[in-house]
Amino acid sequence: MVRILQTPTFKRAVKRLRKQQKQELDEAVRAVAKDPAIGEDKVGDLAGVRVHKFKMNRQLSLLAYEFLEADDAVKLLALGSHENFYRNLNR
Repeated sequence: MVRILQTPTFKRAVKRLRKQQKQELDEAVRAVAKDPAIGEDKVGDLAGVRVHKFKMNRQLSLLAYEFLEADDAVKLLALGSHENFYRNLNR
């Protein structure tokens, strides 16, 4: 079983979600835990980061994560819409 780790940035984003949105997010997190290669691999400054795109509230949402093979864990980094997502993730 893959462990799920969360960064403070991710936790803050989740706090703002409604109940229905959290359920849709949970489904996306389960999909990532089941197959960590599901997300798109990023390059450059974001090397090692993967981004899984999914619909939340009929809107495209992005879930950034790292797969830590040594720990057999998925570290959830950020959640949000496409607007400014990669700029904020780079920080």
